[in-house]
Amino acid sequence: MKELLLGNEAVARGLYEAGVKVVSSYPGTPSTEITETAAKYDEIYCEWAPNEKVAAEVAAGASFAGARSFCAQKHVGLNVAADPLFTMSYIGVNGGMVFGVADDPGLHSSQNEQDSRNYAIAAKMPMLEPADSAECRDYTKLAFDLSEEFDTPVFVRLTTRISHSRSPVELHEREEHELKPYEKNPAKNVMLPAFAKPKHHKVEERLVKLADWAETSGINTVEDNGAEIGVIAAGAVYQYAKEVLGDTVNYLKLGMVHPLPLHMIQNFASKVKEVYVIEELDDVIETFCRKNGIAVHGKDVFPRCDEFSQNVIRACMLKEEPEVMSVDVETPMRPPVMCCGCPHRGLFYTLKKAKVYVSGDIGCYTLGASAPLSAIDTCVCMGASVSALHGYNKARGKEAEQKSVAVIGDSTFMHSGVTGLINIAYNQSNSVVIILDNSITGMTGHQQNPTTGYNIKGDPTAKVDLEALCRAVGINRVRVVDPYDLKAVDAALKEELAAEEPSVIISRRPCALLKYVKHKPSLVVDTEKCIGCKACLGIGCPAISVKNGKAAIDYTQCVGCGVCTTLCPKTAITEQEVQA
Repeated sequence: MKELLLGNEAVARGLYEAGVKVVSSYPGTPSTEITETAAKYDEIYCEWAPNEKVAAEVAAGASFAGARSFCAQKHVGLNVAADPLFTMSYIGVNGGMVFGVADDPGLHSSQNEQDSRNYAIAAKMPMLEPADSAECRDYTKLAFDLSEEFDTPVFVRLTTRISHSRSPVELHEREEHELKPYEKNPAKNVMLPAFAKPKHHKVEERLVKLADWAETSGINTVEDNGAEIGVIAAGAVYQYAKEVLGDTVNYLKLGMVHPLPLHMIQNFASKVKEVYVIEELDDVIETFCRKNGIAVHGKDVFPRCDEFSQNVIRACMLKEEPEVMSVDVETPMRPPVMCCGCPHRGLFYTLKKAKVYVSGDIGCYTLGASAPLSAIDTCVCMGASVSALHGYNKARGKEAEQKSVAVIGDSTFMHSGVTGLINIAYNQSNSVVIILDNSITGMTGHQQNPTTGYNIKGDPTAKVDLEALCRAVGINRVRVVDPYDLKAVDAALKEELAAEEPSVIISRRPCALLKYVKHKPSLVVDTEKCIGCKACLGIGCPAISVKNGKAAIDYTQCVGCGVCTTLCPKTAITEQEVQA
């Protein structure tokens, strides 16, 4: 039987068919659907961990126990998981252990463009890269076999286009794997320096064996079209090249992108006049070829930044530009915005009005950086808002403390914000941290987290009490506000900024898109009262616009949150429809 599956769904199917028992991940686009789909198989224990480091360590523990285990993350999540990852490369596995990492060329939903192949090289671990959904399933299953055969964790690398594209996948039955016996072996599993030193030599020997395997296993394939030009590519880029170049070139399609098959590449290059390495982001394959004396074209032809497409390859290799219809119309920009009724909107409006420095973080609330709110000053990575605010205030002193805050979501706070708050309490800066508790992990698609009281399957579980947690780490001033109540938010902000000790404000209201949230009827504008001052536009709500010089509210979008009513100087926005 075949099904049309997303690449991520196909990876999950591979986990099921490979007999995986434990999956632990933290959600992050474009990897999220792997774990969400895996959780639908009752044979697999799945969980959302507080962060990627914890998830990797859970997978490691399951491997120690003799089970096949898996950990998924996006590319920046791999940074968080790097600590256990590098040491697990030395330790190896008992049950097979696989890391799924989804890169995001083009920054569709990320703060940087990373190439995770560099992690495979640095950690000296094998990495497979599928080019369609069928290979996602096949390579995931293969990764577990390789893991156990070569005593190593294995990467399966995806990119956004592979993760979120569909293609046919043939489904097979699950192959159960009994737990491998656990044997106490400190020399293998305890990485004291004396034990770790010889392990490095074994890791290097393992890479040589894996490179030999890559030469003959069939995962890397040559398509000989009798051409004078050869193309080396992997993943989505291989698909783009095939669409553009067809059978006018020869192909070396790489399924294993680390370690690379040197002899196979040398033999492929010897049969053509020119070789083009087409790879998104970093010049990993190109550098390998040049280091081994193989002349290739790479970044001298193709860009280093942004994701590739058929048109990029066509322009770079064939010097052809696509035919496009030009329209002499100025198209307005449509940047992403917070949803109608988003509980973060009123808070950011208050912060902007207060003219404070806002140390930002990763989540829906990052959209508070956009006009007209323009409230966020910085955004680095998960949890950085809290730590960076402390550093900012230590550098600039008391005056800055009274004009600066950090904002962080409930899930992000549990991910890595709490340690920054501990640092504020321990090292004493009078910093104000605002936790935006919308009762869910929002931007990645409504996943549960330790503050919601539900696990990945929606079953009730322990719920972190944010107020109690903040007090437990040394914060005495903790208060909760409703972000729809702008007066209360403004009062809380002024009081906490004036305080002579660190404090936490919890801005608490559920995400407007949660199914259990009951909305009020749409608000309306009394056009006789409206003076066209556009004050209501200051909150950037997509439901509000201006028509014929007067404010207008789209009843199909408005959820009746009422935040805009406090902005109108003429009380022209009402809850009841004005009678004609």
